[in-house]
Amino acid sequence: MENRSPYIVNAPSVSTIMLKVLLALIPGIALYVYVFGLGVIVNILLASLTVIMTESVILAIRKLPIKPFILDGSGLVTAWLLALSIPSIAPWWIIVLGTLLCITFGKHVYGGLGYNLFNPAMVGYAILLISFPSIMTHWQMPNNLMASPSDWLDQIRVIFNSNLLPKETLDAMSSATPLDYIKTQLTLNQPLNTIQQDKIFGFIGGRGLELINLGYLAGGLYLLKEKIISWHLPVAFLSTLFLTALLFNVLAPDTFASPLFHIMSGGSMLCAFFIITDPVSAPTTPKGKIYFGVGIALLVFIIRIFGGYPEGIAFAVLLFNICAPLIDSLTQPRIFGHK
Repeated sequence: MENRSPYIVNAPSVSTIMLKVLLALIPGIALYVYVFGLGVIVNILLASLTVIMTESVILAIRKLPIKPFILDGSGLVTAWLLALSIPSIAPWWIIVLGTLLCITFGKHVYGGLGYNLFNPAMVGYAILLISFPSIMTHWQMPNNLMASPSDWLDQIRVIFNSNLLPKETLDAMSSATPLDYIKTQLTLNQPLNTIQQDKIFGFIGGRGLELINLGYLAGGLYLLKEKIISWHLPVAFLSTLFLTALLFNVLAPDTFASPLFHIMSGGSMLCAFFIITDPVSAPTTPKGKIYFGVGIALLVFIIRIFGGYPEGIAFAVLLFNICAPLIDSLTQPRIFGHK
């Protein structure tokens, strides 16, 4: 029998897609544990438990079946992304509160999966950053090798009760992020090459953050291979961030960090492959995805350099989430046969 179009292709289910996204995060998480210790695992576990409990309550209130929505994995992806975005030694209630905000105000207030206007993880993160800036900008000092069991115990004590450790120990465990440290020191008229001699910096970006970002890159390439995401968003974001940072670095190398520093520090790789690629809150047209990625990268760089926060990913993503429907409407491909 002759084959005729149209051909029906079995699209992967939501749960299959979300499972692959979770699997893609594992290399970055493993390297995160290697550099910073078990704190991130505690955050992920707390976030996962919170999302299951929160969604169960909300779905019960909405009189919707609980099992299909819990098992689709979308809530866990949101929880993991938030857990990877906050400091690994933040108090336990920070991740619980943030996850509650993500699921309530980032997802279900709009009607649930597929209806959210904003990226849920970035909603929770932005609220936490605005509400608790001191907690959200102090990260654990990276380790040269995997932390010892005593270090892990100290991390868990900090997460659940920081009063169990003396202030000197807490100060030794935490530091500002490399992006924040550069911005602060530049205001004190310190040259960039002197600033980057600090122990929190590595060969390219923040010490240890290079490894973690390479883990996210490996996971992102897996998502591209599995066709869970398309190349448009990550390529547009990373290339624009690189070229913009390169331009400023060439013009004033003593003031502006190298483009590789911006790529391998902060949440650049996580943003490129796991955050802006959210299929609900991002544009759907190929050209729209490129404009979306370019716009977010430019705004991230502007906030990093000139804004009041060291990292601008959450604010840039949320702002362009608002623009996604307009971008889609302006970038619709021409219908075949129409001028």
